[in-house]
Amino acid sequence: MIRFFRHYVPRSILLLLMLEAMIFVGSIYAGAALRWLHVGQIPYATIGDLLPKALAFTAVMISSMMMFGLYDFWEWEGGLRGMMLRLAGSATLGFVLMTLVFYLIPGFFLGRGIFVLAYILAISGSAIVRLLLFRWADLDSLKRRILVLGTGSRAAKISALIEKRDVARRLNVVGYLPLGGTHHFVDNSKILSDEGTLPDISKRHEIAEIVIAIRDRRGGLPLDELLACKLMGIKITELSTLFEREAGQLQLETLNASWMIHSEGFQNGLTRDINKRIFDLCASGLLLALTLPVMAIAALLIIVESGFPVIYRQERVGQNDQVFTIYKFRSMWADAEKGGVPKWAAKNDDRITRMGRILRKLRIDELPQIFNVFKGDMSFVGPRPERPYFVEKLADEISYYKCRHSVKPGITGWAQVRYAYGASIEDALEKLQYDLYYVKNHSMFLDFMILFQTIQVVLWGKGAR
Repeated sequence: MIRFFRHYVPRSILLLLMLEAMIFVGSIYAGAALRWLHVGQIPYATIGDLLPKALAFTAVMISSMMMFGLYDFWEWEGGLRGMMLRLAGSATLGFVLMTLVFYLIPGFFLGRGIFVLAYILAISGSAIVRLLLFRWADLDSLKRRILVLGTGSRAAKISALIEKRDVARRLNVVGYLPLGGTHHFVDNSKILSDEGTLPDISKRHEIAEIVIAIRDRRGGLPLDELLACKLMGIKITELSTLFEREAGQLQLETLNASWMIHSEGFQNGLTRDINKRIFDLCASGLLLALTLPVMAIAALLIIVESGFPVIYRQERVGQNDQVFTIYKFRSMWADAEKGGVPKWAAKNDDRITRMGRILRKLRIDELPQIFNVFKGDMSFVGPRPERPYFVEKLADEISYYKCRHSVKPGITGWAQVRYAYGASIEDALEKLQYDLYYVKNHSMFLDFMILFQTIQVVLWGKGAR
């Protein structure tokens, strides 16, 4: 993993991104060379003219691939077939977007011959690179070799983490080293029985990283040996840091206040707030202009099916625990909570109208929240705001729950693109771990990442309920 603006990005994804960027730029020049092959050389003026066009083509193609989730941690449904289907979809979208670019910005126009040749070369090159990386991704020689100190319940969480396909392609847990514990919660075949010092064991197994996963550390950690390993170039990692890096979440079970206080992140400032506000206003204004026709049609359909009101108003908890009114298209029957007790939306909830299911599936019901962003109650990206009733209930049962209120809530967020719709305390706990990651590491770079993944969620209908 490489960290950009406090957000962790897999090396494999960065490698793929750089390779495809070179392929897309090169394909424009290769297409021009093939087009002018009969002349013997590309006209000199054409070479200089091609660079901005090549960069525009690269930006459009990479953006379309991001929208289809082709840089999303190698988690493609359907394996290789699913990846190729998404590649075909992104290629089609890229073709359409480039056609629009040619029409709207004539200065970027490419001749039909050059564009068709470049397009074929670009898609072919991308497919070949992805096939090779897909084939090599599971090679153990490319994985980081991990030694885990401890065999208890915390260490078992690493076993569950490795079961995720994308993490398994990055990490190879060589084994678990017991440190005096008598109860083992990990696979016995993975427990090391090596004798000797920790540096010797690490050398023997070619360890690149040691993860500390024991609960009681008073007198239980071989500090001198860990220091020796660190001086040998072996990375020493806390369990909380491993989950932050590999899963994009802060594990509540391993989290403590001292780690949060001393770790990098959890920063807010005036400059960041101003930049965020400018971004919110620009992004919301653009989205409002694009979706006004969609919202008008949605409002009309709601009226036809279930009458008024069209907009549903509800109290939510925002930044610094301030309560505000959120706006949504009504997706439930008017008497959905006639008992007066708030309820989470469940799977196949019979309170949701037929049109409401469609609105929720496509996330259209959230569009009126653009006006909340204009008012300043919400941001475009941030933890989803919850109702006061549930906030009090969850804050009593889940540690650090109110930490998510240190930033403005958002229309979309890190938890929304990484986890399915929450409808229980267990789901709220899981989503809080992603929200805390965002609160700790939020940046404009991460906001853009979330926006691209939100488009993917809408396209593929993940997590809607």
